[in-house]
Amino acid sequence: MKLRSSLIGLALALTLLASCAGGDRGKTITVLNWGSEAEAKVWSELAADFGAKTGIKVNIETAEWDVYWEKINTLYAANTPPEVFAMDAPLFLDWYSRDALLPLDPYIKKDQGLVNGLFPEALAAYKTDKGYFGLPRDFQTIVLFYNKAMFDQAKLPYPKDSWTWDDLRAAAKKLTLRDSAGKITQWGFSPDLWDIEPFMSSLVWSYGGDIISADHKKTLIGDKLEPWQLVWDMIHVDKSIPDQDTQTQYGNDMFRAGKAAMISIGHWSVPEYTDAGIDWAVAPMPKGPAGRATSVNSAGFVMAKNCKNPEAGWKWISFVLSEEGQTKLASLNFAVPARKSVAQSQAFLENPAKVDNKLFIDALAYAHLKPIFVGYDAWSTAFGDNLAAIYDPTKTAAGVVKAAVDAADRALAGSK
Repeated sequence: MKLRSSLIGLALALTLLASCAGGDRGKTITVLNWGSEAEAKVWSELAADFGAKTGIKVNIETAEWDVYWEKINTLYAANTPPEVFAMDAPLFLDWYSRDALLPLDPYIKKDQGLVNGLFPEALAAYKTDKGYFGLPRDFQTIVLFYNKAMFDQAKLPYPKDSWTWDDLRAAAKKLTLRDSAGKITQWGFSPDLWDIEPFMSSLVWSYGGDIISADHKKTLIGDKLEPWQLVWDMIHVDKSIPDQDTQTQYGNDMFRAGKAAMISIGHWSVPEYTDAGIDWAVAPMPKGPAGRATSVNSAGFVMAKNCKNPEAGWKWISFVLSEEGQTKLASLNFAVPARKSVAQSQAFLENPAKVDNKLFIDALAYAHLKPIFVGYDAWSTAFGDNLAAIYDPTKTAAGVVKAAVDAADRALAGSK
């Protein structure tokens, strides 16, 4: 789930006290989502089911990730935000801190069972000192995806629960192949080195490090050099991690392109990897010196403050989080349902993709919440953009990480 400061900067600069404009819409609400065409179809079906049950018409709009944030910014700038819109947890406090969101506690108190059935790990992201201003609809944990056919061809055993980062490095080296001219044609591992969620945070936590200080004033992700030296060595010594230009050439997903044997990523990739026809499976993230770790992040729904139809907006949110709504969303197989009973049901666990969905739920036992704080987007952008220098063979891991941390700390200082 990559975040770019340009996508939210406009909205965060505004005084977000606007009501939901558009005149007296009665029992009509607008809901804005991000997602693929397949997701849009399911959301439209949910809206039709909801309308049939409640008599409330839902104008539901689903856009791709980048377009979504541009759209929500434009709507806020025009004082016409939707009643309900999707929220990525790390951005939540930026919106909340500007008094842009409607408090949900008055509604939750009337429907306490709805919240009690949600995973607490996902719910925690939307809790503030003044109560809840959003609720999760699903969550993502990061696991290791691997190409079974590539492992079979290399006569390597599949990743196991006992794997360490050293095991991953050794396997990645053997899975990196060259043609007769010495040109690499297949890479062993292709992690995302821009967003901290799919790989870097899990690696750092497993080495006993942390991402940011509790007061969100100091970047800690570079305090331990060992995990970063591992990455640098895999890029420059083993050549098992592709460079940035190569990743761009293959759409920034070498695994989906059939050019990398392993990737660490979230459940959102399951549909597209299935559609790509790859013979793949999943395994837990490797262990580090401090044990195993992964990231957990959630997408949720919020309501704009002073909406004309908050009761109708809440009914939509509660419908999405109900057994019926969550079961419908589970059919997409793009995330883990926020409702425990549905995540643990056959609707999710016995899925057409035949992926081990239970592994994503079990990962909660060693998961850390992805950082959520005011200014997250500017901070993550500064760190990710400057970390790109790690692909430069003239640099050192220590030098690159220090520069990235310094840039991230400047972003933190600027957000206060």
